[in-house]
Amino acid sequence: MSNDVSSAAPRPSAAQLSGLLLASVGAVFFSGKAIVAKLLYQHGSDAVTVIGLRMLLSVPFFIAVAIATWRSGPKIGASDFARIVALGLLGYWASSMLDFMGLQYISAGLERLILFLTPSFVLLLGVLAFKRKVSRMQWFSLLFAYAGIVLVFWHDVNLGGSAVILGSGLVMASALCYALYLLLSGEVVRRIGPMRLVALVMPVSCVACLIQYALLRPWPTLFMQSAPVWGLSLVNATACTVLPVFLTMSAVARVGPGTAAQAGMIGPVSTVFLAYWLLGEPIGVLQMAGTGLVLAGIWLLSRQKAPAGR
Repeated sequence: MSNDVSSAAPRPSAAQLSGLLLASVGAVFFSGKAIVAKLLYQHGSDAVTVIGLRMLLSVPFFIAVAIATWRSGPKIGASDFARIVALGLLGYWASSMLDFMGLQYISAGLERLILFLTPSFVLLLGVLAFKRKVSRMQWFSLLFAYAGIVLVFWHDVNLGGSAVILGSGLVMASALCYALYLLLSGEVVRRIGPMRLVALVMPVSCVACLIQYALLRPWPTLFMQSAPVWGLSLVNATACTVLPVFLTMSAVARVGPGTAAQAGMIGPVSTVFLAYWLLGEPIGVLQMAGTGLVLAGIWLLSRQKAPAGR
């Protein structure tokens, strides 16, 4: 009996359980961004306004973090600043703008599933840019994930036609931009740390979004939104942007990036049900089957360990 007890799998520690909980809650809150954007569109906002208000209201938090962590790591040189500006424009301006534009045409569930393909884009870009090898398991994961997207896309395109094609293309471009951001940020992350990087690139993105608004819309109108728009934008900035970043970083500190990423797989599932509950988006057999395939593919991808030295 004692041998059986001693050979049993160890129970997860409090830190592991709290890390999984933080990662899961962070994924749900971050996925809620699509739901809030859809609600803002119902109040007459467009993508330029949604992203402008999101950045305007969230950036004070990141500036505070940047100030607090300024002396906590290596000195940031001119070349680092140049990379930070480029990463801010790519990862949190272009990617976010394309995402919110796409959400004007497709369901929140399909948007979240397409964005969840970002890890596979990182994998494929690594093959093209750095000649990295892809294992059989990784190919299987891609097959599952893309088959799932095709099922959900087929369901939605029958309802929305060409608008779904346009929206899916915009969100796919958003995922590609963020995959490039992840690939290009590797060296900077190792030098200054992930939290400092996010805290520094967000102000860059905020400036870009505000300049974009000033060029495309009468500048004062950004501050002349209705009370519901301000309220939803505050939720978008805090609960769907700032809070998930800190929750995810805390989770990574407790359980590591791999486990945190796996816990984050709850995000697309939560979006499907939140969209059904808050937006009235239908849940069909094809959507559930496609969601399952995407999650299975990303799970297989997360289980694949990179070779040493990569």
